[in-house]
Amino acid sequence: MESGRQVANFGAGPAKLPRSVLLEAQKELVDYKGLGISVLEMSHRTSDFSKILNTAENLLRELLNIPENYKVIFLQGGGSAQFSAVPLNLIGLKEKRHADYVVTGAWSAKAAKEAEKYAKVNIVHPKLGAYTNIPDPSTWNLNPDASYVYYCANETVHGVEFDFVPDVKGAVLVCDMSSNFLSRPVDVSKFGVIFAGAQKNVGCAGVTVVIVREDLLGFALKECPVVLDYKTQVMNGSLYNTPPCYSIYIMGLVLEWIKNNGGAAAMDKLSLIKSQMIYDIIDRSNGFYVCPVEKKSRSRMNVPFRIGSIKGDDALEKKFLEKAVELNMISLKGHRSVGGIRASLYNAVTVEDVQKLATFMRSFMQMHQS
Repeated sequence: MESGRQVANFGAGPAKLPRSVLLEAQKELVDYKGLGISVLEMSHRTSDFSKILNTAENLLRELLNIPENYKVIFLQGGGSAQFSAVPLNLIGLKEKRHADYVVTGAWSAKAAKEAEKYAKVNIVHPKLGAYTNIPDPSTWNLNPDASYVYYCANETVHGVEFDFVPDVKGAVLVCDMSSNFLSRPVDVSKFGVIFAGAQKNVGCAGVTVVIVREDLLGFALKECPVVLDYKTQVMNGSLYNTPPCYSIYIMGLVLEWIKNNGGAAAMDKLSLIKSQMIYDIIDRSNGFYVCPVEKKSRSRMNVPFRIGSIKGDDALEKKFLEKAVELNMISLKGHRSVGGIRASLYNAVTVEDVQKLATFMRSFMQMHQS
């Protein structure tokens, strides 16, 4: 494996994993710790798998300082399943079935649309003409009857990120942290529910972490599918049905890697260094590279930009992507709904990877700037 092609992967998720994690998984693939079987073959009811599950949970609790009155569960269905699970579990907290949503990009918009099946959804701010900033919280119209307030901490498609935790006046706060989970320290006690798909910052596709305050358990609607019922999953220790065993194992390895590399605070520091490197080139390019997001709302995780103008020059962008692949930099194409270029700079993306991209961006600009 070491002699294979080395690429810088800027994919938005599934995304780059630390090389040491991949090598460890490779080493243990066929014979896990001398058991003679792979984790892929292991029953989820064995004590060996219990150790894997407990290790992942304990590392999460340590890395995020998760208080004792919060439960951690490992579910399937990705963040998208949680778009349904959140209202199904929480809308019953208050009888009017209202929910407040902050919509700052594609993913929070999808979550709000899904919640409309089960709740009366209030978008707390006027509809945005474009997803380029986070509306000032002082303009939000929070409904005191809402069962919860929902937001997405980082929008991968549009490159918009909250750099603060909203003050929701004591309401139950729910956050989709799928794309910036463990990229910075978080005060878990400010939230009712946090969920995150693993496949960006903490592992591979297949497992979604849900952190839920225990007093919010037991309010699921009767229509809630049993596998999405937080209380059922908590009572069964994430083993009500077969969990995504291998994805949980990989996640445990990544969490160990994060811990050994300084934890969430170190990841935050590196995220700022990496993203600033690319934003600096964009901002000093005299309009050759254009990032549509307002500076105060820019994401450290996903840097979207156009080449040539705010609307983008298709021919230049195609050339940029082709040349990047020649130079072993992959997955820089923007999301299909917005086009352009997007560099995703998750935890496993190294400073060296980003320096390589920065060097290429400079030389491409020198070659093509008129």
